[in-house]
Amino acid sequence: MSAAHLVVAGEALVLLPEKALLWPREKMLIIADIHFGKAASFRAAGVPVPRGTTSENLAALDVLIEAHDVAHIMFLGDFLHARAAHASATVAAMLAWRARHPRLALTLVRGNHDRHAGDPAASLQIALVDEPHTIGPFAFCHHPDLDTAGYALAGHIHPTFRLATRFDSLRLPCFVVGGGRMILPSFGAFTGGFQMTRAPGDALYVSSGEAVHLVR
Repeated sequence: MSAAHLVVAGEALVLLPEKALLWPREKMLIIADIHFGKAASFRAAGVPVPRGTTSENLAALDVLIEAHDVAHIMFLGDFLHARAAHASATVAAMLAWRARHPRLALTLVRGNHDRHAGDPAASLQIALVDEPHTIGPFAFCHHPDLDTAGYALAGHIHPTFRLATRFDSLRLPCFVVGGGRMILPSFGAFTGGFQMTRAPGDALYVSSGEAVHLVR
């Protein structure tokens, strides 16, 4: 795996191929738009989508926690997709995961889906905050267009970028790094994405799943 190392607002940050951001000094893993229960919500509406996305998301978190000695996970909104995310099987899987990580600090900056879905189960022991939530030089947000005092780290958009040749194209999740804010890709296994065009002053870093590359 090949990550991208940046200095943002005077702090070393790591853009991980797994579509997450690491703040090493704080041992903090920053995750946007995991959308637990999205597949269950579609199935509840009669749409035949695959099962197992909750387990896939939790397993992906496990890999990152072990690889990077994570002490705190900051979720940048849309932890739950809809009220169907409170289904017993989904909650049971999350509680079993939480039991394996009792010392891990969890914070959720509420996003638009969280407000509709309702707060996660209290037994998950997640600190719930509203945006912007400030720690050090960073303002942790869900929406990237907020006026914040600090450098904003946000999600919401699920950014992707299309790499193209004369004969083929590939759309990959991306980090959008600007002068005053960074937009993280969606971490969830079943979330889709919005195709970005590069705005003046923004740098785009795409993730192949194995490496993070600056778009030149």
